[in-house]
Amino acid sequence: MVILYFLSQGVLRFGELQKKLPNVTQAALTKQLRALEEYKLIHREVYKQVPPKVEYSLTEIGVNFLPVLTALEEWATDYQKLEK
Repeated sequence: MVILYFLSQGVLRFGELQKKLPNVTQAALTKQLRALEEYKLIHREVYKQVPPKVEYSLTEIGVNFLPVLTALEEWATDYQKLEK
């Protein structure tokens, strides 16, 4: 969900995502990106150049999922207030 949040702000390259998620290993990030691509929530664009360039963006399905993320964020905020 965090990856989807970052991609909601714009197209990102793998290295940019990695910087935003410093506690996530390269292998774990790759696995999550592949899963999100398989679920058709994100699009992986590979540019044929040296060095290789790969960009990730939200698909239409991914964009349509954003209200769900917003609702979860609002719920979490409300829940934290109840816990205090």
